[in-house]
Amino acid sequence: MVGGPFYKVLLGRKDGLVSKASRVEGNLPRTNMSMNQMINLFASKGFNVQEMVALTGGHTIGFSHCVEFSDRLYSYSKKHATDPEINSKFAAGLRSMCANYTTDKTMSAFNDVFTPGKFDNMYFKNLPRGLGLLASDNALVKDPRTRPFVELYATNQTAFFQDFSRAMQRLSVHGVKTERNGEVRNRCDQFNSIQT
Repeated sequence: MVGGPFYKVLLGRKDGLVSKASRVEGNLPRTNMSMNQMINLFASKGFNVQEMVALTGGHTIGFSHCVEFSDRLYSYSKKHATDPEINSKFAAGLRSMCANYTTDKTMSAFNDVFTPGKFDNMYFKNLPRGLGLLASDNALVKDPRTRPFVELYATNQTAFFQDFSRAMQRLSVHGVKTERNGEVRNRCDQFNSIQT
């Protein structure tokens, strides 16, 4: 629908019988994680650095709430209010857009400022230009372990699509519930026992 790659998704995956926000911490990368932390988190799930970078390319669509990157705009350091690695015009626009983020928690910005509704490799092209929204995005282009993959995907959308598809297929079967540890839901947003 948004122009991205096609990949097969196996049917019949079981969903968990428990769904709590408190179980998310430590299982998904945070925007303020160091590159070492991110690499270690993905490695703990069986993913290598290239797969991590490819999966992060999913940021080519969607948005992030201002609270997730506000520290890069308003209180970066004692020397710089704004992260000097953010493109200055981009930063000015974000500061204006997110001005009320402390009172309006829904304030957000697109992860990819140029083609936010299209799944493409623009996200990777944006990173060296200082147009990475999240600190974790910007870190990808700075770290020597991840930069080669950012550069590859920025210049070769086919390689990005192929690697993203393979990584998504692997992700789709990671930690699959078996036996009585899960259920195939009749409605994806409800446990079967709750449905009326």
